[in-house]
Amino acid sequence: MADFLLELFSEEIPARMQRQAAADLARLLAAEIAGAGLKANAVETFVTPRRLALIARGLPAETEAVSEELKGPRTSAPPQALEGFLRKTGLTQDQLEERDGVFFAVISKPGRKTADVLAEAVPAVVRAFPWPKSMRWGEASLSTESLRWVRPLKGIVALLGGEVVPFEIAGVASGRTTLGHRFMSSGLIEIAGADDYAPKLRAAHVIVSSEERAGIIADTAERLAADAGLTLVVDAALAEENAGLTEWPVPLLGRFDPAFLDVPPEVIQLTAAKNQKYFVCRDKAGKLAPAFVCTANIVASDAGASIVAGNQKVLAARLSDARFFWEQDKKKTLESHAEKLSEIVFHEKLGTVADKVERVAKLARWLVEEGIVKGADADLAEQAARLCKADLTTGMVGEFPELQGLMGGYYARAEGLDPQVADAIRDHYKPVGQGDDVPTTPVTVAVALADKLDSLQQFFGIGETPTGSKDPFALRRSAFGVIRLLTDNGLRYAIPPVLLDFFADRLKVQQREAGVRHDLIDAVFALGGEDDLVRLLARVKALQAFIGTDDGANLLAGYKRAANILKAEAKKGELPSAPDAPAYTPEPAEAALIAALGAAAPKAETAVAVEDFEGAMAALASLRAPIDGFFEDVTVNDSDPEKRAFRLALLVRVRDAVHRVADFSRIEG
Repeated sequence: MADFLLELFSEEIPARMQRQAAADLARLLAAEIAGAGLKANAVETFVTPRRLALIARGLPAETEAVSEELKGPRTSAPPQALEGFLRKTGLTQDQLEERDGVFFAVISKPGRKTADVLAEAVPAVVRAFPWPKSMRWGEASLSTESLRWVRPLKGIVALLGGEVVPFEIAGVASGRTTLGHRFMSSGLIEIAGADDYAPKLRAAHVIVSSEERAGIIADTAERLAADAGLTLVVDAALAEENAGLTEWPVPLLGRFDPAFLDVPPEVIQLTAAKNQKYFVCRDKAGKLAPAFVCTANIVASDAGASIVAGNQKVLAARLSDARFFWEQDKKKTLESHAEKLSEIVFHEKLGTVADKVERVAKLARWLVEEGIVKGADADLAEQAARLCKADLTTGMVGEFPELQGLMGGYYARAEGLDPQVADAIRDHYKPVGQGDDVPTTPVTVAVALADKLDSLQQFFGIGETPTGSKDPFALRRSAFGVIRLLTDNGLRYAIPPVLLDFFADRLKVQQREAGVRHDLIDAVFALGGEDDLVRLLARVKALQAFIGTDDGANLLAGYKRAANILKAEAKKGELPSAPDAPAYTPEPAEAALIAALGAAAPKAETAVAVEDFEGAMAALASLRAPIDGFFEDVTVNDSDPEKRAFRLALLVRVRDAVHRVADFSRIEG
């Protein structure tokens, strides 16, 4: 067994592409060699700004000989069918086997040297590589058939058990030499085999593991902040991005003018992280500190002083721009900013953002006035709704779209608007994900709910609904937000019929993490008429608790037995009608079920009407023993037609009683 090392050396690979590229390389090579019967025991991947590499462990020296059998046409089939089969297999008719009137092709493939398989596989992988963006270069780029790679490919290391696997890709021949760090290493580095790849490059100031580089960045940045009496704002994604920009990461602590702290902290953090890839720090009070951590790609002779100075200068320029936007935006009221919303198209069929704001404002007021959102001032809810999108026209949000809503809240406070209005503007997009906070203050809830409901109703109204994985208008996220707003705040709101099925699907996804069974949600929705998510979930949770008891499980079994009998009878024609009371003396078990139904059915119905779902389940639980006794002691399909008709009608009553709570036919198990 031998290990295979592959390194594809190029000019800088964008950091955002590196993680997926490493996964794609492993996946594509595994698929390519699998066709020859090869599979590695394990695969390690490495990626730096200038190299994409893997080690496939435990490959055999040769592939095993294989024999493949293909079934062909019948011997009596038309000649064209046989000709097509022969073309497919590359055989002649006398090479086929005939068995029971059918032709078979047995194709034997001898074993091959693994090196030969790899020599064919790697070029195929490289040419088929799915970079999000790629380029051609040099004279060869005049042809559309030339190689495309993320950046010009400069070198290839391909070693199987220490021996070079020879091949060539676009004029680049495989070998055993590579380059180390761009600035802290010189000359070619000769790799003996897979096991000395990482050590040799580390000696040349290249850490090939992106995970290790990210760990070094995160740990060192935290230590630098702590040494300065500060706390680093941890950002794993930023650590990974910096790892994708460096082969030998050296975090350094810098400072900026405290006067910039007048700008909202989120602006400073986003400016530092997005534009410059810097971490920010907090002081002991938890406030943003005038300090940052940048990541160099070199060990500087002056301990990084010049690098820090340069980065401080660049950040100061960025923060000056941000402060300019902050000061300029505050010169106008939010109402003035909102006037420009009529110039922004929301959707060609739904008008401008100003049109959406008008709808949201009316809906927010209606939600308050109808008592759906209690405790809110209708005028404040409408005011907040009319201003909630105003920051879309500001310079700051134009520069940092991620800050929409948040900046509106800051501008509202700076303008002196009611804090409830400012909070509603800031938080009206929430919740935007499973872990996001759900607004609870009434004015904010009214605006957040109105904004999401408007998007759902309007896009469903023009037929722009999510299909498959496509959801260009984020309607699934809007529905998720509505569900959280309603259920977390206990709001009683009737979901419009056109949206009900969509919400049922979203509710099942959302409640899965809470441990709520999707089939129980189906069981309640299937009854129809349930458009109140708070009431529905209360019923579902009571049902789930009940089904988990012995009474619930046995009642479910009895219900399904009754339902199966009724289903079978319905296939024969209409179920026979029967009087409410038997015209014969019922058997004891039969009489017990009649009495139990007479007591339980109205109790369950009354309990459901007052939303006492636990009480409804308790009423159904009283049917468990009578139903068991009925099926044990009573013959439903009696030879006496009167008895048979009445007993079938009794099973209909059982089914109907249960359906007052949920459609048990939708419950699994």
